[in-house]
Amino acid sequence: MFYWFMKNLVAGPLIKTVFRPWIVGLENIPKTGGVILASNHLSFIDSVFLPLLIDRRIYFLAKSDYFTGKGFKNWATKHFLLGTGMLPIDRSGGKASEASLNTGLAVIAKGNVLGIYPEGTRSPDGKMYRGRTGVARMILEGHVPVVPVAMVDTEKVMPIGSKLPKVRRVGVIFGEPLDFSRFEGMESDRFILRSITDEIMYELSRISGQEYVDVYASSVKEKKASRSR
Repeated sequence: MFYWFMKNLVAGPLIKTVFRPWIVGLENIPKTGGVILASNHLSFIDSVFLPLLIDRRIYFLAKSDYFTGKGFKNWATKHFLLGTGMLPIDRSGGKASEASLNTGLAVIAKGNVLGIYPEGTRSPDGKMYRGRTGVARMILEGHVPVVPVAMVDTEKVMPIGSKLPKVRRVGVIFGEPLDFSRFEGMESDRFILRSITDEIMYELSRISGQEYVDVYASSVKEKKASRSR
């Protein structure tokens, strides 16, 4: 109920009026059944815009840090995220990564839409970085198609570190669904997982127009942080 209320009566109309988003390829999202939307990640606000601009409800895996903390602000943030389809996950690796995978698989097994950022974190500079292979495992184990999604200019609305968004137009491009059923049963082959992930990232780079850099965005952020110390 909260999700419907926010999408149709509050946040949805506000976003569409203020930011006037343009959309291409909305018809590429299947009307029913489990599907993964694999998106580039330029801004925190990507997770706000995308759910409000598609007809089907979308579930995102969000880092558990957003759901912790004390005080009214943290309480409000937690319940807003939960109400809009965000699912808390631990990104510390190991067993936590396996739990995240299982959470995502449970979403698509119920015939729902799962949103994933294959880069694992926001781009530090607007470029596109190497994808994590978790998305490939979910595709093969969940037996679902994946739709590449390009968020356009959201980093100009809310750059990393900013607290309030700037008003400017943004766009969303939904590419044609990618079918990897030819690799069914190979979810344990790391070379296959890397191949699938790279194909997704290539398509994301193509439709978004972003320059692709074959390193992890998290590594770039770590290097920048170490230089600033």
